[in-house]
Amino acid sequence: MSLKTAAPAAAAPRLKKPSWKDPRLLLGILLVLASVAGVSALLASQDRTTQVLAASRDLPVGTALKAADFDVVQVSLGGLEGTYVSAGDPFPQDAVAGNLLRSGELLVKADLTEADKLDRKPLGLDVQAPLPSGIRAGDRVDVWASLPNGQNGYSEPRRLLEAAEISELSVSDSVIGGADSTRLLVLVEDQDLPALLGALSNQAKIAVVPNPSAG
Repeated sequence: MSLKTAAPAAAAPRLKKPSWKDPRLLLGILLVLASVAGVSALLASQDRTTQVLAASRDLPVGTALKAADFDVVQVSLGGLEGTYVSAGDPFPQDAVAGNLLRSGELLVKADLTEADKLDRKPLGLDVQAPLPSGIRAGDRVDVWASLPNGQNGYSEPRRLLEAAEISELSVSDSVIGGADSTRLLVLVEDQDLPALLGALSNQAKIAVVPNPSAG
């Protein structure tokens, strides 16, 4: 009986120590460094603050603005710094509020405009009927007018403005009967001005109805 000699077992492959010249190792190191740099930049941007302007009081649309109307506040804006008016920049001359600015709100560059560029004009209305409690500047209302009919009465009311924004409002005692009256400034587009001014010049009764669905 012949004996067969077993073939020698193949030598197990030996792991090579990574070389600094291995492109895969270099790519991995670059990815790690880029990740660390990105996280560091993000944390640094979040910690950085800047001085911007915030309204010191409510400023209705059309208000002529000046630096004294604003407080300087220190805030962290991240990548939005260019959106807001910096306290270190000269305040724009002849600027008016293009939107209602509430007290404490940061001043956005887009909120600044010029008077002749306003697409809505504030118009005063005196309203005898009481308004719902809680209504304030910035809310939307429908404006209705009833014209005198020549018979000591008034015609059917007609809606002249829909979803007009209140710019300002104040309540005062009326001279007649001591009743409360509300003085409203509503923002009116140019094409709606003739009808409303005509109603006011003809002593129309004005009523406003909140329109909460608009905004």
